[in-house]
Amino acid sequence: MPIHPKTLHGLTEKDLASLQNRQVGNTCTLHAITTALRLLVNFEYDPIVLSEEVNRLWRRGHRMRVFPGWAVTPRQQARITRYLAQKHHLPINAIFHKGTPEILPGILSDEHVIPIITLTWFWKQAPPIYYGAEAHNCNASTGSGGHSMIFAMYDSEHLVDDSFPAPWGFINPWKDNAAHLYWMKDHDFRKAWGFTVPFNGPNPLVLIEKARV
Repeated sequence: MPIHPKTLHGLTEKDLASLQNRQVGNTCTLHAITTALRLLVNFEYDPIVLSEEVNRLWRRGHRMRVFPGWAVTPRQQARITRYLAQKHHLPINAIFHKGTPEILPGILSDEHVIPIITLTWFWKQAPPIYYGAEAHNCNASTGSGGHSMIFAMYDSEHLVDDSFPAPWGFINPWKDNAAHLYWMKDHDFRKAWGFTVPFNGPNPLVLIEKARV
């Protein structure tokens, strides 16, 4: 892994953190997609409006989430992005991959790409996620679940509470007016991202890409 910090498109942590807004309901995926489009092509779209639109489409037979108001799989993330690109004539594509932790830092410097990762966990195995350098675990869920975020920074020297490293940084919709990204320890990130889900496998990675001119 790189020694020096790598950030999404060379932006500062403060700039990346400013893109975060607190999600309402099960909308982490919709926040990630709309943030990606904002970064890539300056296209603004309300994630709550998008969530409601996807719910309506589900009832018409277009299954772009598991159930209305519920989870969105990584493959469905790519479908939603391609749907928006077609509807709004955006020079955007989205592709589902099976990634590895080793390739993620290198993706950050590509200004045409935004990486979305999806974590999954069993009951009482939710991976700790920390805001900035604060020791409080923001993901203390006791149930099984999943969560999607934009991978935005890798910093091998980032410490939580000056006591343990948490090198993986994410744009995460859990806070308004944020000044910091959300961070994970290496072991916790690898375990939750490597969780094998049927039809998705381990390490699900959706790359949203702007057309290269």
